[in-house]
Amino acid sequence: MFAAIRMTSAVRLSSLRLSTTSAHRAFFTAVRPQPARLSCSPTPGSALRAQPHAIRRSRRPFSVAAVATPLNETAPASHPAVNAPKEAHGFTLVEQQYLAEYDSTALLYRHKKTGAQLMSVINKDENKTFGATFRTPVDDSKGTPHILEHSVLCGSDKYPIKEPFVELMKGSLNTFLNAFTYPDRTCYPVASANLRDFYNLVDVYLDSVLHPNCVSDPQIFAQEGWHYELEGEAEPLTLKGVVFNEMKGVYSSPDSVNARVTQAALHPDSTYAKDSGGDPEAIPTLTFDGFKDFYARYYHPSNARFWFYGDDEPEERLRLLAAALDGFEARQVDSVVRPQPLLAQPRVVTERYAAGAVEEGGEPKTFVSLNWLLAEDQLDLETELALGFLNSLLLGTPAAPLRKALNDSGLGESLIGGGMEDEMRQPAFSVGLKGVAAGDVEAVEALILETLEGLEREGFSATSIEASLNTIEFALRENNTGRFPRGLSLMLRSMATWIYDRDPFQPLKWEDDLAKFKARIAEGSDVFGPLIRKYLLDNPHRVSVRLVPDEKLGEEREAREREALAAKRAGMSKEEVEATIQATRELKERQETPDTPESLACVPLLHLSDIPKTITTTPTTVSIHASGATQLTHDLFTNNILYLDVALDLTRLGPELLPLVPLFCRCLTNMGTEEEDFITLTERIGRKTGGVSVSPFVTSVKGSPLPKGYLMVRGKATADKAGDLLQVFHDILLTARLDDAARFKQMVLETRSGMEAGIVGSGHSFAGSRLDAQRSAAGWVSEQMGGVEYLQYLRTLAKRVDSDWEGVRRDLETIRSTLLQRDGALVNITGDESVLRATEGPLADFLSALPSLPGQRADWNQTLDPASEALVVPTQVNYVCKAANLYEDAGYKLSGTSYVINKFLGTSWIWDRVRVSGGAYGGFCDFDSHNGMFTFSSYRDPNLLKTVDVYDGTIDFLKGVDLTPDELSKAIIGTIGDIDAYQLPDAKGRTAFMRHLLEVSEEERQQRRDEILGTQLSDFHDFAEVLASVRDKGRVVAVTSADKAAAAQEERPGFFNAIHKIL
Repeated sequence: MFAAIRMTSAVRLSSLRLSTTSAHRAFFTAVRPQPARLSCSPTPGSALRAQPHAIRRSRRPFSVAAVATPLNETAPASHPAVNAPKEAHGFTLVEQQYLAEYDSTALLYRHKKTGAQLMSVINKDENKTFGATFRTPVDDSKGTPHILEHSVLCGSDKYPIKEPFVELMKGSLNTFLNAFTYPDRTCYPVASANLRDFYNLVDVYLDSVLHPNCVSDPQIFAQEGWHYELEGEAEPLTLKGVVFNEMKGVYSSPDSVNARVTQAALHPDSTYAKDSGGDPEAIPTLTFDGFKDFYARYYHPSNARFWFYGDDEPEERLRLLAAALDGFEARQVDSVVRPQPLLAQPRVVTERYAAGAVEEGGEPKTFVSLNWLLAEDQLDLETELALGFLNSLLLGTPAAPLRKALNDSGLGESLIGGGMEDEMRQPAFSVGLKGVAAGDVEAVEALILETLEGLEREGFSATSIEASLNTIEFALRENNTGRFPRGLSLMLRSMATWIYDRDPFQPLKWEDDLAKFKARIAEGSDVFGPLIRKYLLDNPHRVSVRLVPDEKLGEEREAREREALAAKRAGMSKEEVEATIQATRELKERQETPDTPESLACVPLLHLSDIPKTITTTPTTVSIHASGATQLTHDLFTNNILYLDVALDLTRLGPELLPLVPLFCRCLTNMGTEEEDFITLTERIGRKTGGVSVSPFVTSVKGSPLPKGYLMVRGKATADKAGDLLQVFHDILLTARLDDAARFKQMVLETRSGMEAGIVGSGHSFAGSRLDAQRSAAGWVSEQMGGVEYLQYLRTLAKRVDSDWEGVRRDLETIRSTLLQRDGALVNITGDESVLRATEGPLADFLSALPSLPGQRADWNQTLDPASEALVVPTQVNYVCKAANLYEDAGYKLSGTSYVINKFLGTSWIWDRVRVSGGAYGGFCDFDSHNGMFTFSSYRDPNLLKTVDVYDGTIDFLKGVDLTPDELSKAIIGTIGDIDAYQLPDAKGRTAFMRHLLEVSEEERQQRRDEILGTQLSDFHDFAEVLASVRDKGRVVAVTSADKAAAAQEERPGFFNAIHKIL
């Protein structure tokens, strides 16, 4: 139950979404997933998130966005009639249940011939979802399921081209297209709101997983997994492969290493002791025969669980799936995930992570956590629910007692472990700190146990329990899955039991269990004390994980790889050398030779005639409130929920105080108010609202050298709690305390720790930010509040808090007095007419309480000095960015055709050369149409200079590109798919608000759409001349290792203007 009421991230999102639409230009569109600009969250991560090699969606403890009643409907009192067959197309209905929680009917079928299982969920959701899941447990860390997850999407019997997945990505209206590797299963989900497109996606995915080319083509295994590369007799032998390089990046991240070590320590005798993603030192031991054997063992319908969800025809689902299963017979598949026997006594596990050199006067920092395996098998639903609430009480907010005790202890910098985790065979619990001094390791462990002992004795306050209950129930009923399709979140929830041969309906039916649990609480039963005692304090299956820093570990790994390669090269015969050179040449030729138009014709695609010619609009009324604030309202049905944004003008603040703004935002909700302490305020927010957040927002505006900046206060609540929500806004803005030095210091350390982890795991984000800061004022401001400059500021600030707290406090008060006024304020309200009416009075009271003060815009007209830079961190991979400003450097005038070309480049030239043949985990390009920056980026890249050469080769590629009419249509349709991304009501209102801030009119949106739909081949050729400015005038920023930076500088003297050691 617990895993299901949060958005799961026990998955590895593959690189296949790294070339998505720019978040910057998306305000002409709907906002799509954009991993290229990751932020560092102060919320605790988890050591038990199943795969350390994840590009993870943000996940807070007991965040329940993954489930609940659909927003656009109220569940009916009686079961609706469903026209679904009990037997058809070789399928027999096993069980049918109505899910009142989702106003859905779920039918579980079994395919008579193969034994394949199908869950068919029928409702009115137009965002249809399909998934195929196979149990894939491992007994080694060679990464076989992970490499298969990449490889099966590289051509199949019916679609015998290099990458049908990429062709779908180029020209589909999909709302989700990806694949996940768990520690014990592999999932292949797709989603689309367009029926024809949905069936196309389903057909390609079914043929891919059931009839892939990869098991007969060793070149696919070599490309996606690993291979030796030798370009000439005098050249060095190297190791390449997409997954190989991805995992080198993962193993460079201390947080990922901690997650891997923790999972293995808790499960020393089960499949979870191994890394299904692959250890970079073990991946090259996987043979092609072993790869094929793994596929043959597990990728069979008898080991499959299929999922359909949405408003498509129920019987057509059976027909489609039956056709795909034709030709298979039932067989026994031993894929059972066996449980870990519980330990008789606690253990201590100590491992190392690669760390950078310690600053002078500093001390190496350790990761410390206590971790429990809670039971011999999965728990009953009632116990899972109770443990989920317990987890929320212990860790769910900064005021939760266990989280607060650790944060306030001063023993470490940031929380690790995410508490309860029940997405694997046995539930577990993990919590600890990172940034711990060696002498404080045992003190951290003792503090955790002492805090749990106290809570077991004394219990939790009634207000904290009420807050937890409201927070969880609100999110359950809201069912706001954001950009993630609801059908997919339900699939992952159901799979958490289904994959272990348990009831797949059980996780989807929470209403009765929630009511029973609330009744127990109301009766005054001691629900939580016995749980703490049984599952934590008296549980001997407890492992203390200590991850210690080692400055030499990274060098040791690199040395082992070099020595192994040298030994391999020395042992090669002349014939073997020639064969390796030939294999390298043939693989590159394959990778760089496009599929013919005739072969591409096999991929089912939409036509331009299927695409609406006009933009979609969100109902928006803009008015001036009596207070003088600008008010936007969006009359949309939100199931009686108010979504509210208040934007306060940030541009009055002097540039010297900008780096303090993100921490000021945290202070507003993390220090209490004049009337309430921090805990009481946090509980009030939990009891009365669906959540409140405060953050800065800065953006360029096309045609203006001056950026816009706002302090964004966001919240949501049921309509009857509109007054409570706005009272919280009032109290945190006007009466928040800013005088708790110890708490502020801890926030500084947490933020610094998150930034340091972020630059190792998401270096492309920091490199891109650095380049933006060299060319635009908005980029410079963003760099001060979230880039390398911010990280350096935090390091200084941590010392200043100790030496000059009064000065820091005065700066915080200056920020408040400068920003908290209604002049220039904007209010954005999303809800139907009844919600809007309920908001009017409280909103008027709130705005009238804000002062009206004279002020003027501060001078933000600054940039960093233009320079090519290497940002050095301990890593085995590179993140390489190159950018220039097309408006300033090439005189470019914006056209919607640039969106099509950008999309095309990301799924063709950059994909093929940076990822496929270059071996990087991801490669993409991004055009910020608001400030003109065009940025090339790579992610977990084995190359540096070679990748820059690929970027520079884009111009010649575009000049010579020759697209058939079908290929051009595909590029246009794929761009429209980004523009018309599926959105929930709150996202529609938020996107309309962003367009207003960015001064993007509906007329301009329609103009850009017309330009997109009218894109011609000549536009590609013309844009090549524009991109020549990136080649000729662009700067490069790379997050890399010291050795790789030095090698680049030696090969091309003066390539970097500066090399900065960051970690």
